[in-house]
Amino acid sequence: MVAELPAPIGAGVYNVYTGAPAGSSSPTAAQLGLEPPRFCAECGRRMVVQVRPDGWWAKCSRHGRVDSADLEAQR
Repeated sequence: MVAELPAPIGAGVYNVYTGAPAGSSSPTAAQLGLEPPRFCAECGRRMVVQVRPDGWWAKCSRHGRVDSADLEAQR
């Protein structure tokens, strides 16, 4: 069973690293998994992001919060 990604970083209309329309290229650091998402995939709003030594969390004012620890559990 494959779990869907939360709305702020799931498949959406916007690129989560640049805020540009989905399908546009991402920065190299993001492609390597070194950058947390900065924009909500659903609405394109800039998210509040907190980087920790063990990961990050990002919060969209409309679609909620996602934590990298939760994503690791889905792998």
